[in-house]
Amino acid sequence: MTERLGIHAGPMIRALTVALFPLGAAACGLFSGSGTPTPPDESRSPEASEVARTLDAALDSVAILEVAADPLPAPEPRSWALRTLDEMTVAEKAGQLIMPWVLGDFAPEGSASHDRVLTYIEESGIGGLVMSVGTPFEVAAKLNDLQRHSRIPLLVGADLETGAGFRMRGAIHMPGTIDLGGATDFPTLMAVGATGQERLAYEMGRITALEARSVGIHVPFAPVLDVNNNPDNPIINVRSFGGDATSVSKMGLAFIRGVQENGAIATGKHFPGHGDTEVDSHVALPVIRHDRARMDSVELRPFQDAIDAGMGAIMTAHISVPSLNGGITEPSTLSPLVLTNVLRDQMGFDGIIFTDAMDMNAISRQHDASEAAVRAIEAGADVILMPASVEEAIKGIVEAVQSGRISEVRLDRSVLRMLESKEGLGLHEDRLVPIEAIPQQVGIPAHIAVADRIAQSSITLLKNDGELIPLAGTRTARVMSVSYRRTSDVLAGRFFNGVLRGTYPRLTTVELDVETSDEAYASVLRGARDNALVVVSTYVTAVSYSGSVAVPDELVDFIEQLRRIGVPHVVVSFGNPYLISAFPDVRAYMLAWNGSEASQRAAAKALLGQAEIVGRSPTQIPPLFEIGAGLMIPRKVQAAGGR
Repeated sequence: MTERLGIHAGPMIRALTVALFPLGAAACGLFSGSGTPTPPDESRSPEASEVARTLDAALDSVAILEVAADPLPAPEPRSWALRTLDEMTVAEKAGQLIMPWVLGDFAPEGSASHDRVLTYIEESGIGGLVMSVGTPFEVAAKLNDLQRHSRIPLLVGADLETGAGFRMRGAIHMPGTIDLGGATDFPTLMAVGATGQERLAYEMGRITALEARSVGIHVPFAPVLDVNNNPDNPIINVRSFGGDATSVSKMGLAFIRGVQENGAIATGKHFPGHGDTEVDSHVALPVIRHDRARMDSVELRPFQDAIDAGMGAIMTAHISVPSLNGGITEPSTLSPLVLTNVLRDQMGFDGIIFTDAMDMNAISRQHDASEAAVRAIEAGADVILMPASVEEAIKGIVEAVQSGRISEVRLDRSVLRMLESKEGLGLHEDRLVPIEAIPQQVGIPAHIAVADRIAQSSITLLKNDGELIPLAGTRTARVMSVSYRRTSDVLAGRFFNGVLRGTYPRLTTVELDVETSDEAYASVLRGARDNALVVVSTYVTAVSYSGSVAVPDELVDFIEQLRRIGVPHVVVSFGNPYLISAFPDVRAYMLAWNGSEASQRAAAKALLGQAEIVGRSPTQIPPLFEIGAGLMIPRKVQAAGGR
């Protein structure tokens, strides 16, 4: 009966009942007053009992029909990512895991650089691109063009550690120095750490995401979560928030929220922690000898906190950590124990794992492009960035699947992460960006103001013998500004000297680099004797990829000579904060953390007393300064007289 089936008689059943038994059912007492059928009893006539059995059978039959007729809940539609995965061949799946490098320059159709990338897209079916330098308009136009050529939307990443301006702001030297402007260029992450303000880290992440998405970039490869606790680190240095794991974690989480709440995928790097190394992985394989307890408490902590907070991606480090890898000296990028056992299983990360660039020497010296890609996938990585050969990397993955070395299920897992990320970003519905909107979204004054605020709040004064700073700013004073820079850094000192010249019209500027001769140094020192003040600015980090030292002995000797001959002087580091260990007796030492326009202007204003100095060092500078060091100097109104 209907009650026994757990349903109620519907209109169809009731109508059928009335039609079959318009009077007889009630007349024969087959239904009680409540409408519930009553079973036949022995007192009924044979005819009445037969009618009751017939009615029971009819109602049961109709009820069963009604149950069968009820529509089942409609199955959830399969996602775009799953439908796309179902239609892909093994070769197409392998292509999705490859992201080669592309320059953001103007490359017309038919040019070699344009056709090279087009071949990767149309023939190799790559999953995305790593965008390099270019102006915002060039990058956006190029990516729109390449997206139109791709059957599946491309996922685009870029190193945007100091905002979109890290890749999309530049200058041209032909023959004069012309600043082309571009996206917002923030100070380095260590400058953000020096402010001590998580709100500013969030704002930096927010603006980075907004400007990146405006030009078609979806994955800023940022923030750096390495704890830079080694002053001799040749590659991380001011790219890190600092030397304390707790502070790096707090600042990193704020930056990540800013990125991911504004439409992009944050990428913590370089797992499992590149901060305590003395070798550049672009050149060779660094090895970290710390035990697991130390790794958990320092290097891994910011990553674990970021994973717990929902960070979308992680980039591997081409470093070896034997304590995480069973005692074996092997790049973490190629280690199943590091990427699968530690990162996936123990730390619970389920986002995208990007390799660092696979053409770096720490990898490319050991394995060809094919074997390196296969080993990275075996280890647990999802996406191969910048392989030495796109074709060989894809071929290696396909052959590994065909031979059973990598299961297709394992391959599918990584491909699905890529496809789901694209779907989550809405690329399956709209992969292009409106070029006309860029001037309203990229490098706008409101964003530049945040960069200026970070820069000004980050200026850190570590030494100020004789209260040299703030400078009095006498307009008739003779002042020399000496800039030591990389030969390619054509904007080094430009904005800093511009502010200084507004106060010191007689300012003399000198540029030094690695090629400056001993005779030139001697000439500069002779000229320094006639000045009331010499400001030495260094625009370097640690070492270059070629292995050259941060500053040469000649510059160190020049600074020492200024002290010996009694010329008042101050050194401003627009990069590596640890340089003071080479000239500890310097008269005054200020940290501006990087050579961005914002930091150059902020440093000059701080020297002149036009802005207060409030920064605190987020890193230890042994043996002279601990974390938190910094002299607080209030803003002063300039007075006549003095230097």
